[in-house]
Parts: sequence; structure tokens; C-alpha cells
Amino acid sequence: MFDPDRPCHYLAPGYRPSAGVAQVVTDPATLATVGRIAETTAEELAQVLAAVNAAQAGWRRLDAKTRAAHLHRLAARIEAADLTRCATLMSREMGKPYPEAIGELANCAPVFRYYAEMARDEAGKVAGSTQAGSFQYARYEPLGVSAHIMPFNFPILLMCWTVAASLAAGNGCVVKPAAATTLSTLDFMRVFADLPAGLVACLPGGADLGRALVDSEATNAVAFTGSVAAARAVAAAAGARMKPAVIEAGGSDPMIICDSAPLDVAAAGAATAAFHLSGQVCTSAERIYVVDGVHDDFVRAFVAETLRLRVGNGLARSEIGPLVSKAARDKVMRLIADAVAKGARVECGGRVPEGLDTGWFYAPTILTGCTPEMDILHEECFGPVAAVCRVADFDAAIDAANASAFGLGASVFTTRLDEAMEAAERLEAGMVWVNNPMIDNDALPFGGWKASGLGRELGRQGLDAFRRTKMVIIDHKPVRQGWWYPYPDDWFLDAGGRKPE
Repeated sequence: MFDPDRPCHYLAPGYRPSAGVAQVVTDPATLATVGRIAETTAEELAQVLAAVNAAQAGWRRLDAKTRAAHLHRLAARIEAADLTRCATLMSREMGKPYPEAIGELANCAPVFRYYAEMARDEAGKVAGSTQAGSFQYARYEPLGVSAHIMPFNFPILLMCWTVAASLAAGNGCVVKPAAATTLSTLDFMRVFADLPAGLVACLPGGADLGRALVDSEATNAVAFTGSVAAARAVAAAAGARMKPAVIEAGGSDPMIICDSAPLDVAAAGAATAAFHLSGQVCTSAERIYVVDGVHDDFVRAFVAETLRLRVGNGLARSEIGPLVSKAARDKVMRLIADAVAKGARVECGGRVPEGLDTGWFYAPTILTGCTPEMDILHEECFGPVAAVCRVADFDAAIDAANASAFGLGASVFTTRLDEAMEAAERLEAGMVWVNNPMIDNDALPFGGWKASGLGRELGRQGLDAFRRTKMVIIDHKPVRQGWWYPYPDDWFLDAGGRKPE
């Protein structure tokens, strides 16, 4: 049984006490103690990696149908579990409103079912033969053991996205949760208890543990979600070891409000896309480009929608919880101060809410008059701030949206088919949403362009990220081939450089 007050790590089928130095986990809403975690020691890491590799050796030999059956049982276990405590821990660790925490957990089982069947169906390819009597095909094989370095904002769901794909491909998995959501991740790990012993592990730790997992010769692939700076370091370290890596590095997503859009719907969508999870979502709408003719009306509607949002403890009746840490709130305040100093106007928010001085709360904030020299248009804010920019027309909005080092997602509100199709084609992002931002689909690839990442999660590409191909040529009858050594004399030129008669 997992006890948040007793530091531990997980190695299927159970928890093991940690030998590392314990540290306190603090609630960002109340600053009260939630529990205790401990950094995984070098000895614990070595023991766990040895166990996961040993378990993977047996897992990879299972047929696809048997592996699928294991994953379906895992999905059923998630569906049957009482995850109330896990969701509550998530809210207390990082401030997520409880409905969003329990909703995140509800989306975990389907991804295991999806990859259970995807791995059964997509097993390889038979090619047209290049010569008679030869059977020529490609097969997929697992990489070995994958390391999953997770963020705090969707700690369980994003972990399940890559762990489900990796297990389905025949790998073992080692999860390093974010320090801010280690307790809820550890609590969730009990659902893996029916898998083969040692196949899945969860190790608490910080950047040093992450580096050790990437550098280790006992891991064979990496899945990482985090900041651009950390992502570049992980990608470089994995590349130096020729180790496959799926990198999701966040973004500063644009949203375009066209003059044909119903402004009440667009304003409600913008409030959700900008302020969901206090703006701590990789695909949050941080830059909002509004066509001149509807700018003022949209801003009024957007402000009205934003003022309806309740700010408070994630376990209370509130849509906007605290930011995850003081450092996160300090960054938000720095970016707002820079924008205001350079001419932006605060339409609402821009302060710590009254009566919420304890914890890391910040009111959802709308800035108007934002221009390209402001830092907020070039950095990932990761807080409850929407930077609104007035643009002349749709083409100007597309150009401004693309003028970014990021390229994760982008969204547009319009009722014109030509604008919807143009946006889907011209926006430089890995994902485009028309009239319904931030939606994902287990069967479609999730990931970014430019500085927002490498590789894809979900879909067929999410499975392929955790397996490698092998070309196989089988000639059922051994015969001497005409191109084998030694070559016939008439294949050579004579001393004069001419083809022999």
C-alpha cells in the first residue's frame, strides 16, 4: 500500500522503501505538507534497471495477442480502481482543480486498449519481391527499456501515452515523475501490479536522475516532456548515444479570431484555451491574434468570460488553481511587467487575487496592445496570461502566428471554410484546431514543429517511436546466385578499357 508520508519507489508488483534523503512535498495552494519523497540512489537505480531489463527479456518474447491481453487487463484494472486519492494528491501537489485531475485519470485506460490492438495489427510489411523465390518483409522489434521523464501538468495521462505504446511494442519502462507530482504518480503505479514482475518501475528524482537514465547503457529509448532548454539537453545526450528519443518541448500557441467567428463562442473557447490549468498546458493559447474589425467586441466578450472564472484551491469549487511554484508565478509576473512597460494594457487580472496571499495564486490576465518587442510573445509563459494582438486581416494573423520559434499547436475561430482550410495548410504547427482548441485523439499524432519537439506521441507514430524495424530476406531454396563471386570474365574491361567481344 502506498503511503505518501513514507518515501518509496515502485517496481512492479509493489513499492519499496527509498534509501535516499527525504524531502517535503508542499501544497502550492496552502503551503501545507502533502507528503515526503526521496531522490533515488545510484544503487537503487542500478538494481531497478537490472530488474526491468530482465523482465523485458521475457516480455519481448510474448506473442502480440498475449501482450494485448495483459494491456487490456491493465486497462480494466484502471477502470475499476478508486482513483479518488490519486486525484486528490494531484490537486494537493500541484494545484490542479479536482474535476480536471479525476478527468485526466479517466482518460488513461483507453490509450492502453488502443495500443494493445494497434500493436497486434501493425506488425510489419510484406514487400513485393525483387527476385523470384524470395520472401522479403519488414518486422518490428522492441528497443529494450524506455525511460519516461514526465512533466507536472498532466503527470499521469502523458505518462500513460508513452508507457502504453512502449509496453505494446514489447519494452520495459522506467518512469521518472516530475518532483511536483511524484506522490500522485506513485499512487497510480499500483495499477501495474498484474504485469510481469519488474517490467515497470517508477523512480523519484530530479535532473540528476533524469540525466542518469538518459546516459545509462541499460536504457534504450527516451520519452521526455518539458522545457525547451531541458529538451535540447535530453535530445543532445540521447543523440550522443544514438538512442531514440521522443521530445515534447512545449510552445507558445497562437489563436486566431477571424471576423466571421461568433464572438461569444470564440471568447468562451479562448478563456478555456488560455486559462485551463492556470495556463500550465503546453498547448495553451498564449498569443491571440484578433482581426481589427472584431477586436474590441472580442476583447469585451473575452474579459466577461474570464471574470466568470473562480480562483481558489484545486479542491474547492474553482476553475483556476494556484501555479505550481513561486518560480512559476515569478516568471508570469516578470513577463506581464515587461509587456506593460512596453505599452501593453491590463484588461483584467494582473495581480494576486484578493484573499489568496498564501500559495502561488495569480488572477487570469488579459493583455491588449501586445507587440513583437514584448518578451511574452517569444517565451512560453506557462501561466494564466493571454496576450492579445490586433491584426489587419486573416493573412496578417497567419504571418504573426508563424513568427515564432515554437510550433506545437495553433487554433482558429471562423465560420468560413476557406479560412479553416487555409489555416490548416499554412499554420506552422504540429496540430491545428478549428473552433475547438486543445483536443487530442489517441489515434492521431501529438507533437510539435520547430523548437516544440521531435517525434510524435499517440497514433501509429507513437507506437513506432518505441520499436525498430528489421528487414528480412528469406530464400526458401538455397541456390547459387548469378551475381556472387567470382565474377565472369566478360564482366570486366580488357587492357584497352574496352568491353571484351
